[in-house]
Amino acid sequence: MKTIIAALVLALLNFATFAQTTLINTNIDMPGFLKISREAAVHRESRRVSEADFIRMSTERGAVILDARSREMFDLLHIKGAVNLSFPDITVESLAKNFPDRGQRILIYCNNNFRNEPRAFAYKSAPASLNLSTYVSLYTYGYTNVFELAPLLDVNTTKIEFVQAPVKQTGH
Repeated sequence: MKTIIAALVLALLNFATFAQTTLINTNIDMPGFLKISREAAVHRESRRVSEADFIRMSTERGAVILDARSREMFDLLHIKGAVNLSFPDITVESLAKNFPDRGQRILIYCNNNFRNEPRAFAYKSAPASLNLSTYVSLYTYGYTNVFELAPLLDVNTTKIEFVQAPVKQTGH
């Protein structure tokens, strides 16, 4: 009986080892993500800016405003002059195409920066704020001249200018 139990335990251990080795994917690195997220969090602390600084910085030569929301939400309402690169589309290639200079000043904002416009700026859970994932992603790809709009602003009273995407005409 002891031999059968020992054989079963050994078989289970071998199966567990096999299962773990088949689940390895070197293209997904949670420890690396957590490490770089902590680094990005420290870097980010001095790069959160006020409404006035965001506006001023957006007018400086070479600065770009990045809106990482979906194209649909961007088209509903976005900061005037912003470039849309939806978060799921942030890749090595898309960043190189849109922002070839990793030293370029990039200003970011997200849904959680604005209130009183629930369609275009739907609230996300604070830990899931798009600013956080966008900042970490840009930092991971070597973009360190990134500044984040910090405050929660009312779309009706902010000094930041918004625009809607032009309505596409359909042919008849």
